[in-house]
Amino acid sequence: MALGIPPLTANATSTVGLWPASVGSMWGYRDQLAGSRAWIARFALPSLLGGGVGAVLLLRTGSEQFARIVPFLVLAATLLFMLQKPILRALWRSEPAASPRGPTALFLLLQFGVGIYGGYFGAGIGILMLAVLELMGLTNIHQMNGLKNWGGMCINAVAAIWFIVNDVVVWPVALALAVGGLAGGYVGARMAQRVGQAAVRRAVVIIGLASFVWLLLRPM
Repeated sequence: MALGIPPLTANATSTVGLWPASVGSMWGYRDQLAGSRAWIARFALPSLLGGGVGAVLLLRTGSEQFARIVPFLVLAATLLFMLQKPILRALWRSEPAASPRGPTALFLLLQFGVGIYGGYFGAGIGILMLAVLELMGLTNIHQMNGLKNWGGMCINAVAAIWFIVNDVVVWPVALALAVGGLAGGYVGARMAQRVGQAAVRRAVVIIGLASFVWLLLRPM
């Protein structure tokens, strides 16, 4: 968008260009997914279906209307991540299990909703998935990041195919994003596992709020 690309086209282009980054990130977190087979297998379907629905909805939204709602989509996702702990305390009287056996029907429904959001608007999708995963009882931020990257890869794969088919991708920008994202996704994933969980959470919130402010204040 800073390069002058219309918001809707920029969003579709970033989805296509950053899909390799989700592959690199997932590979970087592969060690954290040990013992999570039930989550991985049942994560895919709602992610794929939701991503497809969201991508279709995006192309049915006018570019001007989309530009107006973008900042608030980012803000909503960031606030949800910040409010996870109070929400958890309201839902559980005792500490949730650290490693649930597998996703529940409620989780699959929530992930379908996240998939729609992700196919419609990629920014903030990781924050939403981290929030949903913690609501379902996971507490290890690195395991959650691994599952989040898998879900994001599924969501963005369907959305990217839809955007390519409908010719709304600026390919020079998408290819530049793909090269940088593939390397950065892997390196960033490995680096994130070497710092404390509190630092990762703070970084997520800071990035989300900064994105909201920039999107809100930028010239239309």
